[in-house]
Amino acid sequence: MAAVAEEETVKKEEESFVTVNQEEDEYDSKDRVLQKYFLQEWNLVKSILDDIVSNGRVSDPSSVHKIRSILDKYQEQGQLLEPYLESIVSPLMYIVRSRTIELGVDSDEILEITKPICIIIYSLVTVCGYKSVIKFFPHQVSDLELAVALLEKCHHTSSATSLRQESTGEMEAKCVMLLWLYILVLVPFDISTVDTSIANNTKLNDLELAPLVLRILGFCKDYLSTAGPMRTMAGLVLSRLLTRPDMTKAFTRFVEWTHEVLSSVTEDVFHHFQLLGAVESLATIFKAGSRKLLLDVIPVVWNDTSTLYKSSTAARSPLLRKYLMKLTQRIGLTALPHRLPSWRYVGRSTSINVALNKTGQIDQGNYVVNDGSSNITQAIDVAQDEEDMDVPEIVEEIIEMLLSGLRDMDTVVRWSAAKGIGRITSRLTSSLAEEVLSSVSELFSPGEGDGSWHGGCLALAELARRGLLLPACLSKVVPFIVKALHYDVRRGPHSVGSHVRDAAAYVCWAFGRAYYHEEMKNILEQLAPHLLTVACYDREVNCRRAAAAAFQENVGRQGNYPHGIDIVNTADYFSLASRVNSYLDVAVFIAKFEGYLFPFVDDLLDRKICHWDKGLRELAAEALSSLVKYDPEYFANVVMEKLIPCTLSSDLCMRHGATLATGEVVLALHKCNYTLSSDKQKTLAGVVPSIEKARLYRGKGGEIMRAAVSRFIECISVFNITLTEKIKKSLLDTLNENLRHPNSQIQNAAVKALKYFVQAYLLVDDKVMGDVISKYLNMLNDPNVAARRGSALAIGVLPFKFLASRWRNVLLKLCSCCTIEEKPEDRDAEARVNAVKGLVAVCETLIKGRTDSVTSLMEEGDFSLFLLIKNEVMMTLFKALDDYSVDNRGDVGSWVREAALDGLEKCTYMLCKRDLQQLTNDIVKNNQYFPLFDENLATCLIGGIVKQAVEKMDKLREAAANVLYRILYNQMVYIPHIPFRDKLEEIVPKEADAKWMVPTYSYPRFVQLLQVGCYSRHLLSGLVISIGGLQDSLKRVSLSALLDYLQGSITRECMFSGDILWILQQYKKHDRVIIPTLKTIEILFSKKIFLNLEAYMTTFCAGVLDSLAVELKGSKDFSKLYAGIALLGYVASVPDPINTRAFSHLLTFLGHRFPKADSKASAEQVYLVLLQNESLVGEDKIEKALEVVSETCWDGDMDTAKHKRIELCDFLGLDVGPVSKSSGDGASSKSSQKKQVDLDENASYSSLVDSSGF
Repeated sequence: MAAVAEEETVKKEEESFVTVNQEEDEYDSKDRVLQKYFLQEWNLVKSILDDIVSNGRVSDPSSVHKIRSILDKYQEQGQLLEPYLESIVSPLMYIVRSRTIELGVDSDEILEITKPICIIIYSLVTVCGYKSVIKFFPHQVSDLELAVALLEKCHHTSSATSLRQESTGEMEAKCVMLLWLYILVLVPFDISTVDTSIANNTKLNDLELAPLVLRILGFCKDYLSTAGPMRTMAGLVLSRLLTRPDMTKAFTRFVEWTHEVLSSVTEDVFHHFQLLGAVESLATIFKAGSRKLLLDVIPVVWNDTSTLYKSSTAARSPLLRKYLMKLTQRIGLTALPHRLPSWRYVGRSTSINVALNKTGQIDQGNYVVNDGSSNITQAIDVAQDEEDMDVPEIVEEIIEMLLSGLRDMDTVVRWSAAKGIGRITSRLTSSLAEEVLSSVSELFSPGEGDGSWHGGCLALAELARRGLLLPACLSKVVPFIVKALHYDVRRGPHSVGSHVRDAAAYVCWAFGRAYYHEEMKNILEQLAPHLLTVACYDREVNCRRAAAAAFQENVGRQGNYPHGIDIVNTADYFSLASRVNSYLDVAVFIAKFEGYLFPFVDDLLDRKICHWDKGLRELAAEALSSLVKYDPEYFANVVMEKLIPCTLSSDLCMRHGATLATGEVVLALHKCNYTLSSDKQKTLAGVVPSIEKARLYRGKGGEIMRAAVSRFIECISVFNITLTEKIKKSLLDTLNENLRHPNSQIQNAAVKALKYFVQAYLLVDDKVMGDVISKYLNMLNDPNVAARRGSALAIGVLPFKFLASRWRNVLLKLCSCCTIEEKPEDRDAEARVNAVKGLVAVCETLIKGRTDSVTSLMEEGDFSLFLLIKNEVMMTLFKALDDYSVDNRGDVGSWVREAALDGLEKCTYMLCKRDLQQLTNDIVKNNQYFPLFDENLATCLIGGIVKQAVEKMDKLREAAANVLYRILYNQMVYIPHIPFRDKLEEIVPKEADAKWMVPTYSYPRFVQLLQVGCYSRHLLSGLVISIGGLQDSLKRVSLSALLDYLQGSITRECMFSGDILWILQQYKKHDRVIIPTLKTIEILFSKKIFLNLEAYMTTFCAGVLDSLAVELKGSKDFSKLYAGIALLGYVASVPDPINTRAFSHLLTFLGHRFPKADSKASAEQVYLVLLQNESLVGEDKIEKALEVVSETCWDGDMDTAKHKRIELCDFLGLDVGPVSKSSGDGASSKSSQKKQVDLDENASYSSLVDSSGF
C-alpha cells in the first residue's frame, strides 16, 4: 500500500519536473534531452544499435546481453525508457521486416537474424509493457502474411535451456511475432482479401474460414496450452482477431472449443495449462469485444465458468481462480449496460471550465451538483433511471461469486474479486449498490477469517476510489476499518493479520484521495489516532509505513490538520524502518500532541504488552515507560491499577509483559520524581511474593518469568520501594536462585537487579553483608557450573562496603577461578569469563571506594591493594590470554581472552593513575617512589596484545588492536614505560581508519614488530597460528605480509629463525602451536627463505631437528607427521653436514606403524632427497637406493618394510640406532612386546580410529 502512495508521489514529481523544464528543453536536441534526464547508458546502447543497423543483424552475441543487462536495471522505473522506444524498436523491427522480405521466410538464416533482435525487443516489453512497445511496430497490410509466416517458422523451434541468461531467442521470437500479429490483425480490410492463398484455392466456399485465419487460430490454440508468456500473448491476439466484425464464425467456433476445454474432466499437466489459456483468452476477449457480439455466448460461458470455479481443479490452482474472477467480472460488465451512475460521489471536478466558472465554489458533496432549483429535477431523473434499468438475473450470481472470491485464501484472487466488485457496482442502481455494500460489510464479522477481512478492505477501497461509497455510509464502515487496523489473530507460536492491517491502511489512503474535507473531517479525527498507533507500534515494517503513508495522504489532501505536518515529517518512510526507533523516538514525539497519548497507552496495554513475540513485549514495556513523563499521575493510578493484577494472569504472555511493564513504569515514575503512596508501594512489594506463591516459575514460561522478575526487582530497588524484612529476604533468595540458573540471560538480569538491590536494602546490616559475601565466595567452588558463573558476576557488582573487610580473599579467590580447572569435567569457559569480569569489576570497586568511602583502606593496605593488582591480578589476566580451550562449540577460550584484554586495559589505567598520585606525594621527596607500572609490565602487556592482534579470529584481532589504540592515545591518563612507543604509534596511527578486522590492513602493519626484540616472540607465537592454520584466505594474507617483511634481509631472517627456535622450545608438545609452526617452517623452506643464513644455517637446522625428534616421537597426528616429514626432507636436501642426521631420521619413518600414509610420504621424501642431494650418498649407491625406495611397498607388511629399511641403511652406511630409539616407528616398548597376531594396525577398532586422525 505504501508502494502505491509512493508511486503516485513519484508521478506527480515527474509531471511537475517536466513542466518546469519543458520550455528550456523545447529548443534542445532530442538526444541531449534524453541523455540529460533518462537512460544513463544511452551512448553505449546507441553505439550497439548503430552497429546492429549498419550490419543488418547482430554481429556480436555479447552485445545483446549487454543491452539486456542495462534494460533490466530499469525494471522498477520503466517509464524512463519510454522516450527511447521509438529509437530502439523501429530500426530493429525494420531489420526483421526487410531481411525477411530479402531472404525469404524459407531461409534458415532468417531465424539467426531474428532471434537476437527479438531478445532486445522482448526485454523492452518486460520493462515497459507491451502496450508501449507495439506502438512502434510496422503495421502495413502486407506485413500480416509476413508475420504469420515468421511465426510459423518460429513455431517449430524449441529452446535449448529454460535459463533466461542462456536463452538463444526462441521464446522471445515467438512472443514478438505474436505481439506483431496483435497489431496487424486490426487491418481495416476483410482478412480474406489480404490472404493471397485464397486466390490459388478454388475449392474454398463462403462458409469456410480463410486459411490465414486458420493458421493464426492454430498457432494461438497451441500457445494457449503452454506455460510461458506466449499463452498471454496468444490470448491478446485472439481478443483482437475474434472480435472483428468479419470473424463471427471464427468466434463461434472458438467459444465451442473453449466449452469443450472447460467441460473436460481430464486432469493432466497439458490440460491444466490449456485450461488456464482458455479462461485467460476468454477474459481478454470479453474485455475487448463489443457487447452485441458477446451477449449471445454469455449463458454458455457463464455456465462453464461457474461450474469450473466450484470444481476441485480450481481449488488447487490460485492462478486459475484469478482468471475465473477476471472472466466473471467481465461477463457481469457485458451483461449490464454501460452507464455512469448519477448517484455516485463526485469527489473532485476534472473540468477546468467548471473550476473557472465557479471560481472555487466547487461542489463539496454528493450527487447534487447544481443549485437548489434543480435538486428536485435531478432526484426525479435518478429515480426514473433506477426504475428503467433492467438488471439481468445472472448478475446476482456473478456478484455472489465475486463476494466468495473476496474470501479466497490467495491474495491475487481477492484482489481481482475486489476490482470486479467495484466495476460492477459502478453500473448498478443505488439501491443495489447498498446491498453490495451490505454484503461486503458481512465479511468483517468476528467469525470470518483473515482472508475475508483482507478481501473486504480491498473491496471498500475500490468502492471508495470509484465514488461508490457515499459519505453517508462512511460512519457504518469506519468501525470495521478501525478493527482491521488492529487485526492480529494468534495462531500457535505466531499470528496472522499483517496483510489485513496493510489493506486497512490502504482503505484510509483511498478515503483521503476520494473525499473532500467536509466529509472527512469527523472521519479523520476517528482514524488519525489509530493510523498513528499502527505507524508507531505495529510489529511489521510494511504496516508501519502503510499507516504513515495513509496519514500523510490525508494530511496533505484534507487541509489544515492539527500538527499534521510535524507528525508527517517525523513519522516518515525511513524513521519507521527501525522498530526500536518507532517505539522509543517517533511515538514519544507524537504522544506530546493532544489526542494521541491515551490511544497510544491503550494500544500498548491492550495489544502489545500481551503480544506473542517476547521481544515486542519487552520493547512495549520500555515504550510505555517512555510516555510516563507526559502524565505521571495517570500512569501511577490508572495504568498501574490495570497492570498489577495482570502479573498473575494465567496467560504467560500477559503476565510476563505486565511484570515488565509494571517495573518499567515504576522506574519512569522515579525519574519523574513522582512519589507513590504507601498503599501503592505495599502493593508493588507484594508482586514478586505473589508470583512465587502462584508457582509461576515452573513450567514452560518459568525462564521468561524469572528474567522479568529480576528486572522488576531492579526497578523497584532503584525507586527504593519500602519493603519488609521478610520480603527483602524473599527477593534476595529469588535473585540467588536466578544467579544459579543455567540461562545466561536470567543470570545477567539477576546480576543487574542485585547491584541495585544490595545498595538499596542490605547496606545497613553488617551480618547480612558478611553472609552474602561468604555465600557468593562459597558458590565459586560449587560443582554446579551455573552457580560458579552467577556468583562471579554477583561479586563483581557488590558495593565497596561488602568488600572492604575481605578484599584480599575475594581477589585471590577470583584469580584462582580465572585459571583452567584441573578436572576436565569441571572446566567451563563461561565461568572463567565471568570470573575475569568479576575480578576486574571488584578491582574497580575497591579503588573507587577507597576515595569515596569514609572507611577507606589504610595507606599500607591501599598500597598492598595495588601490589596485589600488579602481582596477582595482572598475572592472572596474562595467563587468561593463553586460554585456548576448545569444545564442541569451537574456540571457547577466545571469550576468556577477549575479557582478559578488556581487564588488562582497565588494570593498566588503575596502576598508572596510582603512579601519578604517588608522584605528587611527599614520598617522592624522600626518594621512595616505587612505580607499579614498570617497563617489564608494559612489555608483557603490549606483547600479549599484539599476539592476539595477529591470530586467526577477526573479532579478537579487532578487539586487541582497539585496546592497543586506546592505551597509546588515552586522553585521561598517560601510559608510560612502553618500549618502542614511536614504532607502535607508527603501526597504529592516531588518525587510522579502524579496519583492524580486515587482514590485508592489519597484518602488513603488525608484522613490522618482528624487528623489535621485546615484541617479536609474542607476535610470532600468534602469527604462526594464522600462517599454519586451516583458513586459506587468512593464510595467504598473513604469509604474504611475512614474506614481504623478510624479503632481501639476512638480518631479519636470522632474527626470525631465532624466534622460531624459541617457539619450538617454549611450546614443546603443545600441538596447538607446534603444528602450525612446523607448517610455517615448511612453507618458508619452500619459499627458499632460510637458504641464505650461511653460518647460522647449521644452528637453525640442528634446533629444528632436535625439536622434531621430541615432537614426532610416538605421534599419531596426521598433520604433525606430514609437516615433520616434509621438514626432514627439506633439511636433508641442504648442502651441509646436518643433512646426514636429517636423512637418517627421515629413514626411520619408512614402515611407520601409525598411520600407513606416513610410510608412503616418507618414501616420497627419501626419493626426492636422493635425487636432489647427490653429495649425500655416493654415486655408485644412488641407483640401488632409488630402486629399493621405489619398488618396496612401504605401507604393506610391517616386517618386510622394516627389513628393507635396515637393508637400505646398511647399504648407505647410515647408523639409525640412536635415532630409531628416539623417534623410531612411533611404537613404545610396550607395543613392541605385543603378540605377532596384533602386528596389523587394522586388527582393532581403536587402531582404525587412530589411523583416521581422530
